[in-house]
Amino acid sequence: MQIGMVGLGRMGMNMARRLLRGGHQVAGYDMSPAKVGELVREENAKGAFSLEELVSRLSPPRFVWLMVPAGRTVDENVDTLAGLLQEGDTIIDGGNSFYKDDCRRSEHLARRGINYLDIGVSGGIWGLEHGYCLMIGGDQDIFKKIEPAVATLATKDGYLYCGPCGAGHFVKMVHNGIEYGMLAAYGEGFDIMEKSPFCESLDFAKVAHLWNNGSVVRSWLLELAENAFNKDPRLAGIKGYVEDSGAGRWTVLQAIEESVSAPVLALSLFQRFRSRETDTFSDKLIAALRNEFGGHEVRKKEGKGEK
Repeated sequence: MQIGMVGLGRMGMNMARRLLRGGHQVAGYDMSPAKVGELVREENAKGAFSLEELVSRLSPPRFVWLMVPAGRTVDENVDTLAGLLQEGDTIIDGGNSFYKDDCRRSEHLARRGINYLDIGVSGGIWGLEHGYCLMIGGDQDIFKKIEPAVATLATKDGYLYCGPCGAGHFVKMVHNGIEYGMLAAYGEGFDIMEKSPFCESLDFAKVAHLWNNGSVVRSWLLELAENAFNKDPRLAGIKGYVEDSGAGRWTVLQAIEESVSAPVLALSLFQRFRSRETDTFSDKLIAALRNEFGGHEVRKKEGKGEK
């Protein structure tokens, strides 16, 4: 099928590549002409250097997939596209938007006869090779029309229609909140070992590898921890400064709104705030893992290319 991809960053570029390699037609647009040129040159995609040109390259009913930062950038793109698309066309937000924003945007577009789907996407920079996990919200009939593209993007059993508008990003929000807690637990565990009397005899890459073979704490994050430790055995070049993308905050706020006890998720969020004032081994590992799965920037220690 035919898809317009807006945003060719870490996620959008690889998603466009996977769609093209799966036999779909993709028209790509990014504010960076170099990114557009790269996709056209390397994958034989259609390039567009404005949203107007992107829409003109698609046949109705059009499907335009946004992979841009949550918040104002999504609103700006949605507002512009609303004036360019026709009744029956569909906008898909595949970023990490707040689910309540999805409901607002969907209502706004519905008055113009334009459909809206929210699709939470997980898989990071590894999705091109291994496939993504996708969580879909919106009208189910519209989802069925885009399902062939979703199936191409997804790993085996890696997508789910979650319910009406907002459901996809809601499930992705909770997913990211859980991720915060898991990263914090791994970080604290390796921090305890790093400060222990056995630190010098422990190879952390081998510990992570061991735990992924039969242990109850095995996970893909431990595979990535092994990768990170193989690159830098004691994470000496990484500053323990951990950003948060917003989803963790929204998950904690949702727990407050629903009077749900979520102390692990809340404390893991607060730990990220604290990381910006101190520099612990635990935070170094969380920063390293975020870089491994999502390509998120790490801050280097002074003398090693501080960013």
